[in-house]
Amino acid sequence: MNFFDINSVLFEAWGYKMSHLEFWATVTGAVAVWLSARENVWSWIIGLLNVVLAFALFYQIQLYPDMFLQVFFFITNLIGWWQWKYPKANEANLKNELKISKLTLHQWLVLGVGGLVCTFAMGSFAKNLHEFFPVLFSQPSAFPYMDSFTTVMSIVATFMLIRKKIEAWYVWLVIDAIATYMYYVKEVKLYALLYFLFCFIAAFGAYHWTKEYRSYDKR
Repeated sequence: MNFFDINSVLFEAWGYKMSHLEFWATVTGAVAVWLSARENVWSWIIGLLNVVLAFALFYQIQLYPDMFLQVFFFITNLIGWWQWKYPKANEANLKNELKISKLTLHQWLVLGVGGLVCTFAMGSFAKNLHEFFPVLFSQPSAFPYMDSFTTVMSIVATFMLIRKKIEAWYVWLVIDAIATYMYYVKEVKLYALLYFLFCFIAAFGAYHWTKEYRSYDKR
C-alpha cells in the first residue's frame, strides 16, 4: 500500500472511495484550524503534518497553485509558532503569547490590491503550467484563476494570522467558500466538506478573536 497514493482506499461509503491521504489530510487540517480559532499555539505544529499530506493530495488532482502553497505553509507554520510563542514584550498578552490586533486602512489597501495583481499573474502562469513543464504536469491546471485566488489570498491571510490580525478570519471565510466549491467539483468530497466546516470555524474565529481583542481595554 502506498499511503500517499490517492487511489489507496481507506474505506468506501455510499459509493465514495475515501483514500488514506484525503482522510488524514482532512483530519489534521480540521484540528489545526480549530486550534487556530481557539488561539492555541499548537495549531501551527499540527499544521506542519497537514501541509505535507495536502501537498501530495493537490498534486494528484491537478490543483497546482494549491500544491505550491503547501511549501509556503510549511515555512509559515514554523514562523507562526515562533511568533505566537515568543512575542516581543510590548506585543504579549497575559499568557505571554502574541496578542490580537487589527489592520490599518493602509495595510488593507496594500494587501487587497497586491492580492488581486498576484492572482492574475499566478493564474496566467498556472494556466500554461502543463505546457511549460509537460514532464512534471501532464494535465492542465484545474480552475487556474480561481485556484490562484485562493492560493494568493491564503498567503495574505496566513501573514495576518501569524501577526494575529482579526481580519484574517474574514479573508479565510471567503477562501473557504470558494475552496469548498473547487474541491467538490474535483471529487475530493471529504475535503470539500472540511472547507465547508472551515467557513463556520472562520466565523467563530472572527467572533472569538474580536471578543478577546475588546477585552484588552478592560484589563
